[in-house]
Amino acid sequence: MSDLANYQYLLIALIFVWSGFVRSGLGFGGAVLSLPFLLLVHDQPLVFLPIIAVHLLVFSSLTIWMNNRSRSTPGKVGAGTVDWGYLWRILGIMIVPKLIGVFGLITMPSDILSAIIFVIVALYSVSYIVNRPFRSGSKTVDAIFLMVGGYISGTSLIGAPLIIAVVAQHLPKEKLRDTLFALWFILVLIKMAAFIWAGVDLQLIHHLWLLPCAAVGHVIGLYAHDRMLRAETPVFFRVLGVVLLVVSSLGIASVL
Repeated sequence: MSDLANYQYLLIALIFVWSGFVRSGLGFGGAVLSLPFLLLVHDQPLVFLPIIAVHLLVFSSLTIWMNNRSRSTPGKVGAGTVDWGYLWRILGIMIVPKLIGVFGLITMPSDILSAIIFVIVALYSVSYIVNRPFRSGSKTVDAIFLMVGGYISGTSLIGAPLIIAVVAQHLPKEKLRDTLFALWFILVLIKMAAFIWAGVDLQLIHHLWLLPCAAVGHVIGLYAHDRMLRAETPVFFRVLGVVLLVVSSLGIASVL
């Protein structure tokens, strides 16, 4: 990334501000809502994925630590912002597909897989927008969605929308973002280990100027998240639905 034009560096900086905003505002989207734009600037996914991964590790752990430090009360159970019990349950479902995706043990046609995911996400997003959230009523269906999301997360770090479609049904909005942050931290840590093992350039020098850009967006996103939590629950999920619909629409357009 050392041979880009100045306007490309400016665009990349703005996109990482956006990435930090959506990540802290919604608890997901740092990769899936920024990578398509980054690739329009510089079509090299392995340049940006390590940067996005490091940002997620830094800001997710920092946010969870700050929130739980400020909310912790001696002798009080359940005061945290992460539902660890639910997190370990879904991680148990996702971990094997995640590892399969990381190491590329199974190769699926990317266009077909992407199309299926984005169509499912679009259906979920519309149900949130019209305030009629879809409930699968089946643990088997939820498990399938989580496994496919884990596989996609292993291959490209953009499996969040499909995972959100399941997790948002079972967690209160107060714990949704930080539980997702904890999940992303674990999944991305595995991906980062694979990057290091494969000898991928982590672009460490570029973190010196891109981390502050993401930090600006992160702070703005924290404010936006607090505003959404104070809003009525349908408003929160309607915002979530709109974002998911944008993501799925961009994905479908890219496949077509």
